[in-house]
Amino acid sequence: MSKGPVSQFIQHHYRHFNAAALVDAAKGYETHLAEGGKMMVTLAGAMSTAELGISLAEMIRQDKIQIISCTGANLEEDVMNLVAHNSYKRVPNYRDLTPQDEWDLLENHYNRVTDTCIPEEEAFRRLQKHLVKAWKDAEEKGERYFPHEFLYKVVLSGDLQQYYEIDPKDSWIIAAAEKNIPIVCPGWEDSTTGNIFASYVIKNELKASTVKSGIEYMVWLADWYRQNSGGKGVGFFQIGGGIAGDFPICVVPMMYQDLEWHDVPFWGYFCQISDSTTSYGSYSGAVPNEKITWGKLDIHTPKFIVESDATIVAPLMFAYILGW
Repeated sequence: MSKGPVSQFIQHHYRHFNAAALVDAAKGYETHLAEGGKMMVTLAGAMSTAELGISLAEMIRQDKIQIISCTGANLEEDVMNLVAHNSYKRVPNYRDLTPQDEWDLLENHYNRVTDTCIPEEEAFRRLQKHLVKAWKDAEEKGERYFPHEFLYKVVLSGDLQQYYEIDPKDSWIIAAAEKNIPIVCPGWEDSTTGNIFASYVIKNELKASTVKSGIEYMVWLADWYRQNSGGKGVGFFQIGGGIAGDFPICVVPMMYQDLEWHDVPFWGYFCQISDSTTSYGSYSGAVPNEKITWGKLDIHTPKFIVESDATIVAPLMFAYILGW
């Protein structure tokens, strides 16, 4: 595939250090897919609020990603940006805010994520009423679903179209829902929609069991991995650290060590974009070789780490992989 101007710029200028690691990792990603492998992408941090969907959605549409693991925040915040983008407030001088400034934002129903404030009424509440209806409808029918499956139902129903404030092609959740690619969302309770669901459980208006649990996600992932890890296997592209990456990568040692299924292949490719510092005892910042000792990666697994800002690096890598 011929490369476009962004890729050509990267190839010409990115020759050393983290820049070279970016190119090597992107080429390794391409090779893994070209040889028949599949790829998991994991999303930590505030990637959806950073509007990574602009490039991530196209990666999904062009079959460059087969499965996603993400935090509950990333799951919901892509849809919040979709339905309330015009009401978001950017605060470029966020480092200068006083505690009173922060309190004023709260009083005006703005929740700040670095330089961007999510509008509570327009974002959370627009999504909430449709999710609550989906939860209650499922419970009345005696049905249970994963968090991402409920969100897919709401997105695919068309009920949110009345609120769209960005081009839907820039929403990675819409792209994922239309492709019906699997999502693993560990620790979903640690999100606004997870908190909202918990509030309905406390009020005895919903049962906790209506939304499937993290353990059920792990059980499901073990089966998916078994079915998809033939040939070149499944690659692991980790953006940031935390539970979005830690949870799914453990499925391999869990099957090998705890279930004693010794025919389970290791992850077939590994890349992490990280700004975490290994010497602080950070698991998120651990160099890929450490994962060999945990039974996650093989000696021969292609391994890359780009120590930089994911909001800069991920779109560039995706652009390269897409040939832009």
